[in-house]
Amino acid sequence: MKIACMAAGGVGGYFGARLQQAGHDVTFFARGRHLEALRAKGLTIESGEGNASLKVRVLEHPRDAGIADVVLFAVKLWDTDDAAAQIRPIVGADTLVIPFQNGVESIDRLRKVLPEKCVMGGSAYIATRIKAPGVIEHTGQMSRIQFGPVLPDQRPAAQRFLQACREAKINAEIPDDIVRANWEKFVFLVGISSATALARATVGVVRADPDLRWLLEQAMRETWRLARKRGVALPDDFVDARMKAIDGLHADMKASLLHDLENGGRLEAPWLCGAVARMSAEAGLEAPVNRTVFAALKPFVNGSPAKAS
Repeated sequence: MKIACMAAGGVGGYFGARLQQAGHDVTFFARGRHLEALRAKGLTIESGEGNASLKVRVLEHPRDAGIADVVLFAVKLWDTDDAAAQIRPIVGADTLVIPFQNGVESIDRLRKVLPEKCVMGGSAYIATRIKAPGVIEHTGQMSRIQFGPVLPDQRPAAQRFLQACREAKINAEIPDDIVRANWEKFVFLVGISSATALARATVGVVRADPDLRWLLEQAMRETWRLARKRGVALPDDFVDARMKAIDGLHADMKASLLHDLENGGRLEAPWLCGAVARMSAEAGLEAPVNRTVFAALKPFVNGSPAKAS
């Protein structure tokens, strides 16, 4: 398959590399020092599931790439609208655009820019970061993607991409309901990102401290209540099951929100804890934990010249 990765960050870079290793035609998009390093030295993956050093096709402007079969759309949430406009030239009549982003609003946001029939749903479960320009680091054992159709006629193409992922030994699945699957990840991620970012600490520290563990659980419960209010059929014991799963995560894992905070970069908080607070208010629900976390992170949302600590 002809696959385009928008962009070559932690998620797009990692899964794009695995697909290229399996023989698929992959194009990466990047900018700045990351682009320069990818052009000069290629893409390096550091992972317990296998290191890799690949010569890659990398471009700054998507318009130079040609029509893709599948676009892995994995930019930071604040870049969504601009990045969607940039990939319009590579989206053909049969192209599928799969957002592997955080949050639960990507499908609707992409459909405002791209043809509705081209946009599927997706979620990625993986802890990755750009360790250095041209280098993607994968922490822990979690490495899984979910994607699926939101329109019936997208299913055959989704099945073809699933086969491509299996050829690449990527743990991938098409769930029965991708919207529900996205909310399942959202509940988990809001808790992990809120607690680790607010405490400036790893998952191991958070889950071992009674107060931080309470904060993590309450952030998830508020998000679960919101999902149920919006008609998403999450089970009654969903948060309890996620807390057990969190106990099995690598102790050194950090949410990308904390990585961005530590590096002084922009934050996705408005679409995570901030989105829970916003959507809960719209639905007539209280979300005091998420509202408080968002308030505490607001001074850093647009980045800080001095790294947060």
